[in-house]
Amino acid sequence: MDRGYFVHESSLVDEGCEIGEGTRIWHCSHVRAGSRVGRRCVVGRNVSIGPGVAVGDGCKIQNNVSLYTGVTLEDEVFVGHGVMFTNDRFPRAARAGVMLEGGDWEVMQTVVRRGASVGSGATILPGITIGVDAMVGAGAVVVSDVPDYAIVVGCPARVVGDVRTRDAQ
Repeated sequence: MDRGYFVHESSLVDEGCEIGEGTRIWHCSHVRAGSRVGRRCVVGRNVSIGPGVAVGDGCKIQNNVSLYTGVTLEDEVFVGHGVMFTNDRFPRAARAGVMLEGGDWEVMQTVVRRGASVGSGATILPGITIGVDAMVGAGAVVVSDVPDYAIVVGCPARVVGDVRTRDAQ
């Protein structure tokens, strides 16, 4: 049956998710129920897309990326290999089967705006917005919002240039 999108036989796509026409989901990936992947996207090998995640049209998600609940990628976002999105600023595991003081995890929203690029190996803390057409350098640790069109690098990530002028320090 032609679904209008491709899923490699080694990948799992749960019932109750939405996949747009022309999208390709490659080896060993998992798209969970309640998520949405737009049209003409490429989802690389070993990508996990969690419940409630929204991926816009024309996105490219490289290998070994986890998009956890609370993450939104707008249209035409590029996510490099091994990028780590987090969704709880103070995560804790239960000890001896009892949830620690404070209860369940507090999922924070992370948004990557239209046309932004996140370089391989970057870590994005929860509650962050990466601006329109911004560029996050490989290996950066993003701890605060990234302005539209900014180029950020380092740990913690800092603005070093502007993509409109391609001028970086």
